[in-house]
Amino acid sequence: MKYIKNTLDFHVEEPTVISLGKFDGIHRGHELLMEKLAQKKEEGLKAAIFTFDIPPKKNVEHIEAKVLTTNEEKMHIFEGIGIDYLIECPFTREVMCMEPEDFIRMLVEKLNVKCIVAGEDFHFGHNRRGDYQMLKRYALVYGYEALILSKMKEDERDISSTFVREEIMAGNIEKANHLLGYRYFVTGMVKHGNQIGRTIGIPTINLIPPEEKLLPPFGVYVTEVFIDDKRYYGVTNVGCKPTIKGNNPVGVETHLLDFREDVYEKVVTVEFRTMIREERKFESIEKLQEQMMNDIAFTRAFFAKMK
Repeated sequence: MKYIKNTLDFHVEEPTVISLGKFDGIHRGHELLMEKLAQKKEEGLKAAIFTFDIPPKKNVEHIEAKVLTTNEEKMHIFEGIGIDYLIECPFTREVMCMEPEDFIRMLVEKLNVKCIVAGEDFHFGHNRRGDYQMLKRYALVYGYEALILSKMKEDERDISSTFVREEIMAGNIEKANHLLGYRYFVTGMVKHGNQIGRTIGIPTINLIPPEEKLLPPFGVYVTEVFIDDKRYYGVTNVGCKPTIKGNNPVGVETHLLDFREDVYEKVVTVEFRTMIREERKFESIEKLQEQMMNDIAFTRAFFAKMK
């Protein structure tokens, strides 16, 4: 996959089928879009995704929006499903103020677009004046095919990033995973922590998640952890470790079951399966240790049921 970013001077010579959007949290609501891209790819077009380098809401509404998938995570997901080009367009004032027709013309000319695949809720251009009906109207003018798809629903509601985000923030991990079509995850590099876990016989690995990444509520979770393409079972605490003295940063700390290797400075992925309990402050390290042993027992029982 060719990854184009940090420039408005992008060009693709090969004819493409393209889908556009923020794609914050690539979820089951995007499945039909991806299927259409795959079909058109079989017909000889190159599959392209056009998105922006930051959530437009941050520029337009000045809201610091946490994301379900970082730009780097999107790259890995799209590459895994066979996308040929990922265009991460800078969301500059020039782009933000572009008239809808100018936006369409830019795509067709720069990306050799022969087919645009979009949902009925897709809006684009200055003040979001462009919509799917405009995409269809200009298809004959600019020589592309417009495929407009209905939204996939769950519980009589459109599957959307907002829906997924609400479930994650409520701690409903299983529901969020169902909406996503895969397990919600955090990726980061393992850093040295305060090593309290080692002193009580429960060593942990610590990663500091990307600042823009949405985390589940502070608490303890059953997780699966991937290191060097190998899977391990884990118990993960998301939060600030209130039992430990000091000003602890928000982190993702995991005890890996039956694992004792040194993985400092390695990049790991933590996938969330279910929430065990909320994070809380214990009156002593001994009480924390006791609860952690209970969390580990819960996790072992959880995965034993999966076999």
